[in-house]
Amino acid sequence: MNTAESSAVASGLTWFKSSYSGAEGGDCIEVAADRGAVHIRDSKAVTGPVIRVSRKAWAGFVREA
Repeated sequence: MNTAESSAVASGLTWFKSSYSGAEGGDCIEVAADRGAVHIRDSKAVTGPVIRVSRKAWAGFVREA
């Protein structure tokens, strides 16, 4: 199940952006993982909403991408 959370809840995480995104910014997402989930946010709106998915769901997404 996907859930939205506030950026304040996810503020203690270490966020990563794809190395393909380049220095110009662009349309990117950032991801952060903790023990139970993967958190996803818009890199241009870091104080905006965060989507949380299970590690299994994220692995399936990456496998299909």
